[in-house]
Amino acid sequence: MACELYLLTPPRIDAGFPALLERTLDAGRVAALQIRLKEHSEAEVRSLLPRLIAIAQGRGVTAIVNDSPGLAREFGADGVHVGQEDTPYEEARATLGRTAIVGVTCHDSRDLAMKAGEKGADYVAFGAFYPTATKSPKATAPIEILEWWSEIFEIPCVAIGGITTENAAPLIAAGADYIAVSSGVWQHPSGPQAAVEAFTRLLSSRSA
Repeated sequence: MACELYLLTPPRIDAGFPALLERTLDAGRVAALQIRLKEHSEAEVRSLLPRLIAIAQGRGVTAIVNDSPGLAREFGADGVHVGQEDTPYEEARATLGRTAIVGVTCHDSRDLAMKAGEKGADYVAFGAFYPTATKSPKATAPIEILEWWSEIFEIPCVAIGGITTENAAPLIAAGADYIAVSSGVWQHPSGPQAAVEAFTRLLSSRSA
């Protein structure tokens, strides 16, 4: 499969963000949006989720909620992403059912990724591949882990961590099915729309 863009929201958003998100998703190819509002209270997240999910799904973009399978189910998201210290995979799957997407953070661990795949994860996420200001990564992943995974397993893998339009190409070449990007889009010097346009050109050229 061709590599696709997996966009994460900033950890904190303002009242103007939904309109910015619409323009950004309309600027190019975005396969998925992970709603990751780490700097908001649960009450704020609950108030923000419906519109953000609707914006994504209205454009054919898969809407993934970070950490909370309960909120994903309540608000009709397409799935959830869980970390190693969040809701266990089994609980997330039980909450959302067999048809929802459950993705799992696996850091730089082949063992964690294989275990997640055996349990039924819809994708595994490796990283961080590059320094990132969005969070303090628990591990630095080698690009070779993408090559290893893509050669052996059919479950998609997501590359995450400090990815920009300038450094994404090696990850795509190594076999990443998705590149997960946050600040590389929202803090792009020419703006998020220009970033999505640039990622679209890059992904199209690599899949041609």
